[in-house]
Amino acid sequence: MESHWASIIAGIGEDLERPGLKDTPKRAAKAFEFLTRGYNQSVEDVVNNALFPSDSNEMVLVQNIEMYSLCEHHMLPFIGKCHVAYIPTGKVLGLSKIARLVDMYARRLQIQESLTTQIAETILEVTEAEGVGVIVEAQHMCMMMRGVEKQNSLMKTSAMLGSFRSDQKTRDEFLSLLQLRQ
Repeated sequence: MESHWASIIAGIGEDLERPGLKDTPKRAAKAFEFLTRGYNQSVEDVVNNALFPSDSNEMVLVQNIEMYSLCEHHMLPFIGKCHVAYIPTGKVLGLSKIARLVDMYARRLQIQESLTTQIAETILEVTEAEGVGVIVEAQHMCMMMRGVEKQNSLMKTSAMLGSFRSDQKTRDEFLSLLQLRQ
């Protein structure tokens, strides 16, 4: 990857021997590895058996999970927050595992629509929940730094599965809980 970064930097007309750029291909390769580390993770490794028996059948909501991803179209960042809720049916997922699953999918080349769906489907599969709701809000550098250059644009996507899709009261509860604290 380092040699590819060197080619890109040379391709824009920069001098790779310039003191500020001498180690940039190595640093960029290392940074890109970090930014895409989700490819080296699996759901099983992330969850790591952190499912716990529970009598709770009330909504569990984890709100404002920071997330950073790269759009698959321009490889520019999109940055935002993710809200994940589910209704357990006999077991709950360790709290940090929800944030780790968000990170695992976000740290891949993505579009926000797919990211939202992947998170929801995985939480549903892992927990066997009655339903799952996921909302992602993000600002996209590909829209802010280039193209239309709209600095205040915010994209929101949602995925509602199970009772979050079929039961309006469940969906309303999720959405009202999100508005309590922003």
